[in-house]
Amino acid sequence: MDAVDRNIVNRLQGGFPVCEYPFREVAVELGMDEDELIRRIDSLLEQGLLNRFGPMYNVESMGGIYSLVAMQIPEDEFERVASIVNGFREVAHNYQREHLFNMWFVLAVESESEKEHLLARIETQTGYTVFDMPKQQEFYVGLKFDA
Repeated sequence: MDAVDRNIVNRLQGGFPVCEYPFREVAVELGMDEDELIRRIDSLLEQGLLNRFGPMYNVESMGGIYSLVAMQIPEDEFERVASIVNGFREVAHNYQREHLFNMWFVLAVESESEKEHLLARIETQTGYTVFDMPKQQEFYVGLKFDA
């Protein structure tokens, strides 16, 4: 990422305007035109430097629950399993880690019973055990880049 991309990522983490032309508003703040901003966001997504661009909802404020899940996946199976796991709309933030538990992701579901059903489906479809770690306390860790 160059300095402009880092500035874009830093700015977008602080919220996205709710207005008729939100990309234009952010582009003006960053000193570029709307088309360039959109092209750069698309490029960051295509390169895998961003894995998503969109709203994040607080499922708990809507009556649902979050849960952190870990899995142990052999390296040669990782991409296949990640593709299956990422296919569930309830899955977010799927990351590979250098650890015995090398796949970590977050589930956002409406109920405990839905969570149990989803975890069972993931185990069945992947062939690997899931380790459920329900959220007990929330922490916010921000990521900002030096431009």
